[in-house]
Amino acid sequence: MLNHASQDSYPGDLKVKNVNFRNFRGDSDFPWMLAVINGSKEADAIDRTNTLDELKNNYAHLVNCDPHKDLIIAEIQDEVVGYGRAYWSKVVNGPLLYSHFVFLLPAWRGLGIRRKMLKINEQRLQDIARDHDMLCEKYYETSASDNELDWINVIEQEGYKVVRYGYNMVRPNLNDIPAYPLSKGLEIRPVEPDQYEIIWEAAVEAFRDHWGFSEDEWSLENLKAWENDQSFNPSLWKVAWDGNQVAGMVLNYINENENQEYKRKRGYTETICVRRPWRRRGLAKALIAESLLLHKSLGMTETAHGVDAENPNGALQLYENLGYQAVKTGMVYRKELTIQT
Repeated sequence: MLNHASQDSYPGDLKVKNVNFRNFRGDSDFPWMLAVINGSKEADAIDRTNTLDELKNNYAHLVNCDPHKDLIIAEIQDEVVGYGRAYWSKVVNGPLLYSHFVFLLPAWRGLGIRRKMLKINEQRLQDIARDHDMLCEKYYETSASDNELDWINVIEQEGYKVVRYGYNMVRPNLNDIPAYPLSKGLEIRPVEPDQYEIIWEAAVEAFRDHWGFSEDEWSLENLKAWENDQSFNPSLWKVAWDGNQVAGMVLNYINENENQEYKRKRGYTETICVRRPWRRRGLAKALIAESLLLHKSLGMTETAHGVDAENPNGALQLYENLGYQAVKTGMVYRKELTIQT
């Protein structure tokens, strides 16, 4: 727990006085946290739309994170100016990752506050790591988009290095959608509620050989969180079946709040995956083409999704061939975590 009475118990030089760091107090903090998110996105050139209900829902389904212990809030004169959170995960056949982030309102950047909050996150992650396998590799991890210059500056000065790149991709129109037939024996069927977990587990299996895969990030808690989100609409999913087996999928959704805020008509073609036995048969491009037609029929004028720049299955080239363009770069940063004695 934080020592609320002292600022000096945490490293990092502050250039502003009267900053108080405290723990999460529960529901009363969510409006403050949402205000920090909304107050930061323009400076960071990040398109995102969050609601209070969505924020509460996400925090109700956290994995490997206790917000009452793992969340730090920065206040100045009883006004919340920033918050950060720490959590951990285990990569399958890989290292333990100790992840964190810090949001800070632009008016208070460059004064040492964000760096100090990073250090608080790292100290909390140190405490967590002491209870884990001492022989397993351990890394701090965080991420940034190419426009988050302040956060990039802070983490790079603290020794974090880029280990992976990804792209946000957009298909800027829904013209000239190609037609790709499904292979013999495969069919797309409407999704029933009792199939949600079956489809989710199939996605877990398909993504298991991707870089950085962690079962923690694909737990059923994440599915439950999505089921309570306004964008959850399985009637939009394109799932290919081979008998009673899920072969591949595109879990489409539309974020109506985001479209309204940014005055656009965008649909998302996310969670694109094909299980191993059905790969190299053109299934992914067939499902994406079906998804593009779906979004066009719903009045959307563009589609988007994210992709690992080094996806081993050639996803980036596939998406480019289908008309998607990279519009923003994201980076995953890591720094070795050594247990301090």
